[in-house]
Amino acid sequence: MDQRLLTFRLLQVFRQVVQHGSITAASRALHLTQPTVSLQLKKLSDAVGTPLVDYQQQKLQLTAAGELLYQAAQDIDDRLSELRFQLSQQQSGSIGSISLAVVNTAQYLLPELLAAFYQDYPAVQVTLHIGNRARILERFEQQQDHLYLFSHPPSGDHVHAKPVVRNPLYLVAPLTHWAAKQSKLSFQQLKTERFLLREPGSATRMIFDTWLSSQAIELAHSMQIETNEAIRLSVSAGLGLAVLSAHTLQLPHDRLVILPVQGFPLSSHWYLVRHANKRLPPAAMRLQQFIEQSLAKWHDPLGV
Repeated sequence: MDQRLLTFRLLQVFRQVVQHGSITAASRALHLTQPTVSLQLKKLSDAVGTPLVDYQQQKLQLTAAGELLYQAAQDIDDRLSELRFQLSQQQSGSIGSISLAVVNTAQYLLPELLAAFYQDYPAVQVTLHIGNRARILERFEQQQDHLYLFSHPPSGDHVHAKPVVRNPLYLVAPLTHWAAKQSKLSFQQLKTERFLLREPGSATRMIFDTWLSSQAIELAHSMQIETNEAIRLSVSAGLGLAVLSAHTLQLPHDRLVILPVQGFPLSSHWYLVRHANKRLPPAAMRLQQFIEQSLAKWHDPLGV
């Protein structure tokens, strides 16, 4: 590798190509032409002395060398960000930039939490990314953010995950449903009902599927809906029953009721996660500590 040919600009272009998954998308993000980005990528490959990307079934993939260079580029960017923070801290006190990524359900936890954090650290800038589990997992593997909130964290030696708050999952029904008037129910009484489910791979879906399997129960009717908000509104409208996190429910404003079903609520937790290979700047460490301390005080307001 010829280090004399490496530049921060080449590494920036490379990072954008990896994170956007294509030269076309990276060129739009960088406001450059596709040929320019392709040429920059070739210069970087020449400097390293080996190809950094290849294409499998028309999808951009990193080579082994590309993986190593991407990790180094991420480390360099983090160290430079930390240097900027330290230099600024000497002049103006506690400031910094944090990238936080959470799965869809966790968005209900964040507004009050971040509002309280900003009261203590008004000069810290937090960028919040929200997506389904597959998207946030992709961001985690690419180390695009400092901290993550998962209800079912990824696995591996590169994962640092700490449970920070309970995430009970309740079985809910419309107010007009016949089961809403019952004081005690078994799931067998409900298994022929239509259930509104998140997409396969979501944490709520995985926990519910695991519970169904442990009880040797198969649902007779189901409908897949991609967001908890849409599921909550659909239950209120009478479309079916659903298993939802206590954090997503807005009782008594929702036109739905929690069913007293044996075995529910299902137990789960939210996890604060970071990538072991990504350095946390001081501002991110402050946010990590703040989240852990704040959520440790949370209790289930439904408690049924």
